[in-house]
Amino acid sequence: MNRGKMILSIIALIIIAGLLFTVASPILVVAEDSEEVTPGIDMAASFSLFGGFQWVYPGSSVNEYGQTLHNVHLDNPDDPYGAARDIITYSYGYTPHLIVSVNNDAAEAIFGGSIVDDIRANDAYNGYAGSENVQGTMSRGDAVGTAMANDGMNVFQIPIQLLMGNIKPIFV
Repeated sequence: MNRGKMILSIIALIIIAGLLFTVASPILVVAEDSEEVTPGIDMAASFSLFGGFQWVYPGSSVNEYGQTLHNVHLDNPDDPYGAARDIITYSYGYTPHLIVSVNNDAAEAIFGGSIVDDIRANDAYNGYAGSENVQGTMSRGDAVGTAMANDGMNVFQIPIQLLMGNIKPIFV
């Protein structure tokens, strides 16, 4: 088997395994801002075959100690994804066994170079009225969904971003 076919087979197996995981529990997809000094989870969604995407707000997703999903790298630097799993279990009642981390580079490659700016243009911090810094009127989930729908998706970038390490599957 040549190298290209082997890589495509591995990617196909990862995708199939990920879809099978959704039968047992939803996958948690997290958007991490790699440009911040301490990375933070800026947005998240659970994905399952039967339920599709459900937005998860990192600032209001907490564990029993009040630590937020947004700050898992700061609060739990040794095991941020284990902490993310525990926060989702505590806040939403399901336990993800697979977390898929997507950084800004992957988002821009998949949805276009303006995706982050398009989200920020519509985001009004969970529905509060805009300010001079944030003009949007949408919740973060609606802002992300609208930007993704408007910008379109280049699905061919997904395996490329996986290979580049900009999309990371993490089994927890």
